Amino acid sequence: MTPTVIRPIFLSGNDVFPGIRDQINPYPGKDIIGNTRDQIDFSQKGQWQMKKTVRRAFPIFVLPTLIAFTIGFIVPFLWGAYLSFNRFTVINNTTFVGLENYKKIFTENDFTHSLWYTALFTVVSVITINVFGFLIALALTKRFRGTNVFRTIFFMPNLIGGIVLGTIWKMIFNGILAHWSTTIVSNAKFGFWGLVILMNWQQIGYVMIIYIAGIMGVPHELIESAEIDGAGAWQRLKNVVIPILRPTITICTFLTLTNGFKLFDQNLALTAGKPGKASQMLALNIYNTFYGRVGWQGVGQAKAVLFTILVAIIAFAQLHFTRRGEEQM
Repeated sequence: MTPTVIRPIFLSGNDVFPGIRDQINPYPGKDIIGNTRDQIDFSQKGQWQMKKTVRRAFPIFVLPTLIAFTIGFIVPFLWGAYLSFNRFTVINNTTFVGLENYKKIFTENDFTHSLWYTALFTVVSVITINVFGFLIALALTKRFRGTNVFRTIFFMPNLIGGIVLGTIWKMIFNGILAHWSTTIVSNAKFGFWGLVILMNWQQIGYVMIIYIAGIMGVPHELIESAEIDGAGAWQRLKNVVIPILRPTITICTFLTLTNGFKLFDQNLALTAGKPGKASQMLALNIYNTFYGRVGWQGVGQAKAVLFTILVAIIAFAQLHFTRRGEEQM
């Protein structure tokens, strides 16, 4: 059945026959709900004036955020980029060395190992956090008692700091592994999967809340139409719910991707990069280079610049491809 679209109808005495005219619209010169042309024109003019006011006020509201972003990010980044071309121990006593700091980065194996270790961890954590977060959100949008309680319980780990989480989970893992006379820092694989479990426990509740908001925004009429057409639960999920949730999936993927690459507190508290530097992620590697090696502050700063550029490129590439996928839906 083709839906009926109601449009404003303006009729005068000569438009139709009098009898039909009175049946269609008993108010000549008005639309079907009784608004005159002047009232509609005034409403459109008011909307145009509101948009014009918003455009004028936009810079005023953006300016504080732009100033804070400039002071908190752009200026420190530019200053850090300058320091990456210098040798220094304190920032007010620098010696320009050109690309020497960047050359040293790729002469040590620790940085490349940390890079691949971080990339693998990010891929695994992004997939697991989003899959489990989506499944839990899907379950908690069903109508049963206690959904709000479960949502609160799943979200609470996200409120705990990374150092505290790392310390708690270190005691838990060591207590379990003590039955086999080992610890989490005795093997890099233990540290890797320990970090994956920790990050899932912390962030699943966060993405769950975002997915719940997206699922609750799916029009119920579409679900009912799919049910009437005979679509099963899996078909409704695949062909109705997930396509509508593409923007939500993009946001959650972006957040988990950047959080995975930037992980520091949990890595420091859980394994501190042990054994050796086998479980050392990229952020911890930069920290140890800058603060743990005398005369390598410039190298640490060069690593930080490369790290920032790398995360930005990956994040923007992910946003570009996912948004392009949304437009093709």
